[in-house]
Amino acid sequence: MNTALLLIDIQKDYFPGGRMELVKPLDAAKKAYELLQCFREHGGQHVHIQHVALKPTATFFLPGTNGTDIHDSVAHFEGEPLVIKHYPNSFRETNLLEMLKGWGTERVIITGMMTHMCVDATSRAAADLGFQVVVAEDACATRDLKYADTVIPADHVHKAFLAALKSYGEVLSTDQVIARLAAEQEKK
Repeated sequence: MNTALLLIDIQKDYFPGGRMELVKPLDAAKKAYELLQCFREHGGQHVHIQHVALKPTATFFLPGTNGTDIHDSVAHFEGEPLVIKHYPNSFRETNLLEMLKGWGTERVIITGMMTHMCVDATSRAAADLGFQVVVAEDACATRDLKYADTVIPADHVHKAFLAALKSYGEVLSTDQVIARLAAEQEKK
């Protein structure tokens, strides 16, 4: 099956010292890197997706700041595809759909940040657009959320959104994704 890897918003503002630090972003980035290396080594299609905020009230991913840069843990190499987006859904007002169609993509492996926002929006959109969706659950990160007086820990936010995303595709560990891709390669 023709598969593409999406690396969503693995950007400096989400890491220690950034303007919107997530919970355990380095752990998720290490797993995303494992998948990225797998795709690089085997010639698989992959794309970095970079969010640049346009809203005047935005507090992170501000244009012209290094917080928008792809984090070094999954460094974007010259010549690799890069999609710049301004909304949580990576398909909205970008060339991502055309790129994936041009590659003949049938399935997307989704990694990135934040689980409850851009990973969720992109996964649902990908399913709606007819792609088979696999979310690499340990290659994604999020943050604590607050509703009224209740703080919802990042781990609960992450798991709740992954549980919901199982209705749109598969949710697997990075090791499971790599094992599946390897098994499919052997069958060819």
